[in-house]
Amino acid sequence: MNATESFYNTPSPPGLKGIWAWLLTHDHKRIGIMYLWSVGFWFCVALCCGLLMRVELMWVGKTIMGPEVYNSLFTLHGVIMVFLFVIPAVPSIFGNFFLPIQIGADDVFFPRLNLLSWYLFMLGGLLAVVSLFLGEGFPDTGWTFYVPFSLTTDKNVVLTVTAAFILGMSSMLTGLNFITTVHRMRTKDMGWMQMPLFTWSLYATSWVQILATPVLSITLLMVIFERVFAIGLFDPGKGGDPILYQHLFWMYSHPAVYIMILPAMGVISEIIPVFSRKAVFGYKGIVISSMGIAVAGSLVWAHHMYTSGMSDVAIFVFSLLTFLVAIPTAVKVFSWIATMYKGAIEMTPPLYLALIFIYLFCIGGLTGLVLGAAGTDIHLHDTHFVVSHFHFAMFGGTGFAFFAALHYWWPKMFGIMYDFKKAYIGATLAAVGFIFHYIPMFILGMQGMPRRYYDYLPKFEKGNFLAGLGGFLMVIGILLMLYNLLISFRKKKGAPQDPWGGTTLEWSVPSPPPLHNFVEEPKVKEYPYDFSEVIARAQGAQDAQDSEEEDGEKNR
Repeated sequence: MNATESFYNTPSPPGLKGIWAWLLTHDHKRIGIMYLWSVGFWFCVALCCGLLMRVELMWVGKTIMGPEVYNSLFTLHGVIMVFLFVIPAVPSIFGNFFLPIQIGADDVFFPRLNLLSWYLFMLGGLLAVVSLFLGEGFPDTGWTFYVPFSLTTDKNVVLTVTAAFILGMSSMLTGLNFITTVHRMRTKDMGWMQMPLFTWSLYATSWVQILATPVLSITLLMVIFERVFAIGLFDPGKGGDPILYQHLFWMYSHPAVYIMILPAMGVISEIIPVFSRKAVFGYKGIVISSMGIAVAGSLVWAHHMYTSGMSDVAIFVFSLLTFLVAIPTAVKVFSWIATMYKGAIEMTPPLYLALIFIYLFCIGGLTGLVLGAAGTDIHLHDTHFVVSHFHFAMFGGTGFAFFAALHYWWPKMFGIMYDFKKAYIGATLAAVGFIFHYIPMFILGMQGMPRRYYDYLPKFEKGNFLAGLGGFLMVIGILLMLYNLLISFRKKKGAPQDPWGGTTLEWSVPSPPPLHNFVEEPKVKEYPYDFSEVIARAQGAQDAQDSEEEDGEKNR
């Protein structure tokens, strides 16, 4: 076998071919690709659900669906986006594909466990779909499954909660695998302070996954037991406490916010230095802030519950912790901006999307501080202001970082380039549409429009109509970006080994990588990475192009 042969063309495991070579593979790259197509499918389903909801909300009264269908669609959109897209997208796709290569390893430490994680992911998604057609249909509880409604509704809660439980198991196994891989499989020349920042972000995220996810798993099991055996854990009529559910749910779900955003921040920390042609500013600060976010982000869950009733001391503590967790987040933003300062900026689609991420995520973060202060949260709690904040942080953050990662690593994953012009147009439409979709929701929330409502007062119609137009524009931009990437398979414009001038180890192997990742022993570079060679090469290419143009002018 040729050592440089692509993993696409090599049976894995040996002896199997066709679809079985993929379904039974232990190769981390193939598993990453399988996650890409499955996560992409779920994302498109959730996108359609969100668009249908937005159409319904564009006008007062019933438009295209009734309240029961709206509530089920609302729940389906949330479950898919949170558990099947935002949480797994960056770690499961790009973490699986690139973490071993970035640390000089041939695979993850537990390759079979890695494949099991993907099957659990697919099983969880399948059960969520099956619950649409069994019993009374998909739950109408919202993705939070708040009790006591999730205990009393006649919808198919048990199957959907079981699906979420299985997806949590998949997430924990992935986190365990990444932590073990980082500890045990780094190439011997790579110290802790030489690891790429994307790897560091996955490492921090993995700790949150394996420590926080069991809390959700236990909570979901308690909901199942409550519905099946009526044992009175959360039902106040049987001596239970519904507030207990909120504490348990948010003890996971707020750390889950950082499971979503930390890998996205790692992507941005990789892209900014490469296209600034400059070593990242404050490498150790970014590393420490990643671990700091993982720790501090696990201690602020009760800021979701100011209106549930708690002591003034508890409100003060959780509000203070909420403001403190903004500090390591700000460290990252300042480091990215300082990296670009006086850098040799080369604008590309990945950098353009990274800049969109910084802008949108900063809005999400700053509005989060508004909600973290108890005084303002009392007025804005459960309004559309919260919906807008959440989407600015999660989709404006993780979603656009996902698209940035997709455009950054696409040439390495598939060995082909895409059309830059379409990528710029799609990203611009998506960003502009996103802003026009969610900014009106801030205003609607301050005016008092509740979230999770099927209908509203006439005074909110103009804002909802504008948000609907922005939603259509955003979806058009997203579909254009995805279409541009998919048609690159047909045009087959080959990508060089290192089209961007990257310095981490994945850019030292062919595109796409060979089956065993490295043709020869990987050579680890010292941090901070030196871009002088890349700049000199780019300058030489520019000089050669200028010389050719001058010769052409003389000949004319």
